[in-house]
Amino acid sequence: MYPKPIFIKHANQVITLKGSSQQPLAREKMSDLHIIEDGAVWVEDGLIKATGKTADLAAQYQSRLEEAEIIDASGKILLPGLVDPHTHLVYAGSREEEFNMRLNGATYMDIMNNGGGIHATTSMTRKASEEELVQESLIRLDCFLKHGVTTVEAKSGYGLDWDTEHKQLLAAKKADKLHPIDVVPTFMGAHAVPAEYKENPDAFIDLVIEEMLPKVAEEKLAEFNDIFCERGVFTPEQSRKLLEAGKKFGLTPKIHADEIEPYEGAELAAEVGAISADHLLRASDNGMEMMAEKGVIGVLLPGTAFFLMAEAARGRRMIDKGVPVALSTDCNPGSSPTCSMPFMMNLACMHMGLTPAEAITAATINAAHAINRAKEIGSIEQGKKADLLLLNVPNYMQMQYHYGMNHTDTVIKNGEIVVKGGSLCCQR
Repeated sequence: MYPKPIFIKHANQVITLKGSSQQPLAREKMSDLHIIEDGAVWVEDGLIKATGKTADLAAQYQSRLEEAEIIDASGKILLPGLVDPHTHLVYAGSREEEFNMRLNGATYMDIMNNGGGIHATTSMTRKASEEELVQESLIRLDCFLKHGVTTVEAKSGYGLDWDTEHKQLLAAKKADKLHPIDVVPTFMGAHAVPAEYKENPDAFIDLVIEEMLPKVAEEKLAEFNDIFCERGVFTPEQSRKLLEAGKKFGLTPKIHADEIEPYEGAELAAEVGAISADHLLRASDNGMEMMAEKGVIGVLLPGTAFFLMAEAARGRRMIDKGVPVALSTDCNPGSSPTCSMPFMMNLACMHMGLTPAEAITAATINAAHAINRAKEIGSIEQGKKADLLLLNVPNYMQMQYHYGMNHTDTVIKNGEIVVKGGSLCCQR
């Protein structure tokens, strides 16, 4: 049963991104926001029923205005709900001590090779119960929602054994049912080489392929299959083997690529037909060109580079080469402990060369394409889910101008108001 209709009127700008559901936006199209000034949206039965000028929609629905909840958006802008296409939502514990280690000169791989990093979170996640993982995930989802995010992807990968990977994926599914935010699951059994396989990572890849992938497919636990392709983790050859195997089980490839050094991860993403290649801090020009040719989405994670004090990915160059770019928090305990997609948009403009318009496209419709949801979400168009974000700024450029701030006023998810006045108002 859906709540009564909602009529949002007099928005300074309704940023519709219309006409972008069939394929991700690239090059100059990433700047085409299709804005309606003094705009309005009619929401009913969980869907967007109409968009247009306020006067036109008020006339169209004049006979029904009394039954609707009316939101006066004067002085504000309306966006599609933000989409985060790369998170490690489900995990236990915290690693703030590693932040101090980095400030004292330790590198990401130094920490990981000494039992920290992914291995530390793996240990804590293995010890946690499924219910504990669910509760921690719900807290993070509340934070996402207050920052305007209405859909997140969630990876496993802090198990590195079947029991824990299974537990993570089940926790993600349970969180999806308990929280307004939609949670899209990704299997990432190959997030790191477990200590017990340190001398024989090929055997671990075989284990994931032969024992884990069939169970993921049988229980329909995930839609995507991801791997960390990086020197010292998994090679391009091992990554190809796993991603091709996942395709046979109906899992769409994703890949953590070229984060620390050029390692042909972007090239591999194009070759295996990945829906996205993520990180890409050190992606080669050739890799970018191959991704552009194949339509592979480049999911950039500006918060990770910022937190690790690393040089950011070349977002401007990717866009200029025709790569459709998306943005994500990479929410995780070690390299990007944040739920703020708006801050990622700020960083993308300041450190990656994106314009404010491109950042909006990257955090909405292109992010939706990166998790195969663009026909349902990511733009404000008739028939799509009513996932909407009302911001306390008079135009979209002020989102980036006033950086590091949460401008969220109202969030609507599936036609229901779940954040009002910046505060949660949903029950779970």
